[in-house]
Amino acid sequence: MSNNFSEDPAEPASKSTAEITVRVVVLGLVLSVVMGAANVYVGLKAGMTVSASIPAAVMAMLLFRLFFKNSTILEANQVQTCASAGESLAAGIIFTMPAMILVGYWTEFDYWTVTLVAFTGGLLGILFMIPMRKVFVVDNDELKYPEGVACAAVLHAGASDEEDGAGTSLIVGGVLGGVVKVLGGFLGLISGSLETAGIASSRIFYFGGDLSPMLIAVGFIVRLNVAILVFIGGVMAWLIGIPLLGGALTGEGADSAVDQAYGIWSSQLRYVGVGAMVVGGFSALNAVRHGLVAAIAHLWHGMTGDQDGMQKDTERDIPAWAIVTLGVLCILLLAMMNYWFTHNAGITLLSTIIMLVMGFFFTAVASYIVGLVGNSNSPVSGMTITAVLVAGALLYLANYTGMDGMVATLGIAAVVCCVACTSGDVCNDLKTGSLVGASPFRQQMMQIAGVSVAALVMAPVLTLLHEHGGGIGSKELSAPQAGLFASLAKGFAGEGELPWKMIGIGAGLGFVILLIDEALKRSEAKFRAHLMPIAVGMYLPFGLATPILIGGLIAWFYSKGKPEKEHDAVLHRGVLFSSGVIAGEALTAVGIAGLAAIGIQSLNLGLSTGIVTGLSCLVAVLIVIAFVVMSKPLPKNTP
Repeated sequence: MSNNFSEDPAEPASKSTAEITVRVVVLGLVLSVVMGAANVYVGLKAGMTVSASIPAAVMAMLLFRLFFKNSTILEANQVQTCASAGESLAAGIIFTMPAMILVGYWTEFDYWTVTLVAFTGGLLGILFMIPMRKVFVVDNDELKYPEGVACAAVLHAGASDEEDGAGTSLIVGGVLGGVVKVLGGFLGLISGSLETAGIASSRIFYFGGDLSPMLIAVGFIVRLNVAILVFIGGVMAWLIGIPLLGGALTGEGADSAVDQAYGIWSSQLRYVGVGAMVVGGFSALNAVRHGLVAAIAHLWHGMTGDQDGMQKDTERDIPAWAIVTLGVLCILLLAMMNYWFTHNAGITLLSTIIMLVMGFFFTAVASYIVGLVGNSNSPVSGMTITAVLVAGALLYLANYTGMDGMVATLGIAAVVCCVACTSGDVCNDLKTGSLVGASPFRQQMMQIAGVSVAALVMAPVLTLLHEHGGGIGSKELSAPQAGLFASLAKGFAGEGELPWKMIGIGAGLGFVILLIDEALKRSEAKFRAHLMPIAVGMYLPFGLATPILIGGLIAWFYSKGKPEKEHDAVLHRGVLFSSGVIAGEALTAVGIAGLAAIGIQSLNLGLSTGIVTGLSCLVAVLIVIAFVVMSKPLPKNTP
């Protein structure tokens, strides 16, 4: 099908190429809402989200090919930039805002508070990232931005008509993910997990796994190295830590072995992961210290007029005066929100300062890590845990405790998390834009538009899932990060006891893992022991790690024997199919919750037993695996 996706993929698009049009704005905003809603569910269930940039780019190209014959590569890039803003904002919100429910401050999500946190946090993430663009994206050869480069390759492939089957892979994956969710979440024909535990000599031995195609798809996208690390973290906590701690109860009235295993993990072992993440967060801060100084200098030069006023379109950012003006607006809104939470001027001042300082620091950390390992692998949870601990400690030292202290701590965490998520996504998209010849200024404007619209739908989607999707904190929507942040906030506010011994063990373990990873780096080993994925595996339910490992193994077998430089091309269709599975299941879950809200409840056909539902889900998983394996790779000449 001929269209104007015909620019030379090796050259930037010309100045006359259309970039922001009415269709770009409309489609970008719609996809921002869709991607945001989908990732709210994914994050609450899986404890992690995946980048929406590549699926959004393919979806934009597919729709443009169907309806607009004169579309351009830069239009598709701008749609992808706007759409990915919804996904990144969702990650920031779902990791933190549900904690307000879990600590008892809310019984339901407050629309305006969630919207304000999402908008200000997302906007600050964009504003903080702009003066760092040259430092981290343009003038840094160390940072490869694997997902940003892969997304540019997808756009170039679409420009040269090499992407004809990509839309099909995305759609088939979406349909399959949606069908599996309907069979399980609406008709009750598919079980969500298989798990077992036994007690021997007062020791609990547990094993299990979620039977979710979506989690297998997540594993395929993050690849084998990260999947193995998440699984190793799960093994350390669940298969080694739980038996070592012991303490199993038997006899009448004792919980099942599975419930006891979850209790030990929830109250003790996941805090080992917290300690490891704190070490990882400070390690990342140390790694980007020079970039922070350079970014501050760049912003200062922009404010004092030292920059060239006649910049090329492909070099121009939002001007420094606009950054400062919007930043002041965000500060005022944050101060208002903090006072609204606590009605205490002292907490308001301290909380606002902590938000801004930590948000700026973690913008640099997120940008650096996304440049190294990609947006899907960015350890935002670890950064937010560090923010919770620092904020909680400072508020505690200032004698702010009780509910006010908890709410202030969680408010800081929410904003910092949104900043980190959005800034990482921005620099990833700016890298893609630089490779296809897009205007950074226009990309930044589309990011702001995407954040502004996606912020409006976060609270309604959260409310739907909480009231009609199983509830926050349930096994269906475990919200592991939010549960952890709630526990940390309670501990600092004097409402609970934190297992400092476990946090200390985790910190020590984190140092050991950093040393191991440094040794692997020096030996130029292909396998790395990145700290954050291991720590994530410790504080996620073990059932999530098993299917993620399966997905990583599929990706490895899929690309086995191929040169490493060809892996992105070989895995590309599988990634698109996997992205479709994730989006299909997530959007269907939101739709089922929406039906429940208007009185159309899930149906129980009375045809299922435990064995039947387990086997049904196993069949569904095998079908997903088969589709991934059969996904056709891109031609060898893909850039």
